[in-house]
Amino acid sequence: MSTTRPPSPRPPREDLLIAAAGLVGGVAMWALGLFNNPRPPLGGGWVLLPLAVMALAEALRRTAPSAALALGAVALAGDLVTRSLLATIVMFSDVVYAAVLYGGPRLSRAVPPASAALTAAVTVGTLTAVRDPQALLVGFVCGLITVGPAWTGVIVRDHRNAAAAERLRAEQTALLAEMDRVQAVTAERSRVARELHDVVAGHLSAIAIHATAAQSLDDRAATGDALAVIRENSVQGLAEMRRLIGLLRTAGGDEEVFAAPTLDGLDALLAHARRHGAAGGLSFALRDERSGGPLPAPVELAAYRIAQESLTNALKHASPGEVTVVLTSPGGDGEGEGNGGGGGEGSLTITVTSPCDRRPGPRAPGSGAGLVGMRERAELLGGAFVAGPVEAAGGTRWEVRAVLPLGESARNAADGGSGGDGGDGTRRRGGA
Repeated sequence: MSTTRPPSPRPPREDLLIAAAGLVGGVAMWALGLFNNPRPPLGGGWVLLPLAVMALAEALRRTAPSAALALGAVALAGDLVTRSLLATIVMFSDVVYAAVLYGGPRLSRAVPPASAALTAAVTVGTLTAVRDPQALLVGFVCGLITVGPAWTGVIVRDHRNAAAAERLRAEQTALLAEMDRVQAVTAERSRVARELHDVVAGHLSAIAIHATAAQSLDDRAATGDALAVIRENSVQGLAEMRRLIGLLRTAGGDEEVFAAPTLDGLDALLAHARRHGAAGGLSFALRDERSGGPLPAPVELAAYRIAQESLTNALKHASPGEVTVVLTSPGGDGEGEGNGGGGGEGSLTITVTSPCDRRPGPRAPGSGAGLVGMRERAELLGGAFVAGPVEAAGGTRWEVRAVLPLGESARNAADGGSGGDGGDGTRRRGGA
């Protein structure tokens, strides 16, 4: 079975021009009688043969550096036993330089010490044979055409390798920067999606619930009340939408400052839920069993949003009965509830329970994004989140439970990990 070898690479045009120039220059020196060795062992036109072989080596300086160096060494030896042309010697020095610069790693490492060893051997041998200090000039010339080009090639090769490494490092840095940018954009989109869902979904759910009631009732007064609630929630929802759009559009640093919601606003949130849930037989209660000092701003914001979304889901899905919001905090004794405790600095636990007996269907449609957003808020603070049905004395209830640590995770979030909420409980427009 015959195999076809791939064609060998053609010598670059520049190398062919260098070889042609050296050959022409050597022939011109031969014609003018410019020789280095006036009494050689071989006279006549024999000097042109090493010149031609050296020109061939020059043509192969980049495509086959090892072969070029071997041919060059043979041609130089032949040149020294003839009349010797300067063009042949100059071309050999270029072949040595190219062998170090373009050869493989082993060749580039071997040529410089071999050149130094050859120069030392020639110098010592000449001094031993001639016993004249002028023989040192022979060693100097030998070093000039071997050691000099070899170490020049080493320097240039090292610079090229360093430049290639810097280019690779720059490409890696650019790739990492692009990955960071994509991750930052993705995280920001997720944060904006959570904010949009949390601040608008409640209003839209109320609109859907009261619109359904207005369609199903023939009572003109009840229909008028439902339309009034729809208008109120529409106005509030539009205001929240404009605020979020302003956050996205504004890029300056002198925008107005407005307070982020805190747990002190839970009373107003439950009052709003009572107004919209009364028609469905829902009542709402808050039990604040916290102890200790003030909470980190990211924890308060996350707890408020989790309570807000839980109440919105209760309005849409809960059966008639009482919806309870319970806040507990161990006050920094290190015995936080759940598996999301903040080490030795306690945790805040928020639990929202609502009746979930079987019913024909929700009063308003849901997409499931609320549970995802609540879980993300808890996990961003290093906490834990669970939601699902639980068996209680009064029947099956739906329980949402989030444990938010008050320690290092909350401080990291306050420094910027919470997605733009300042540690002082405020947020700037354009800072999202």
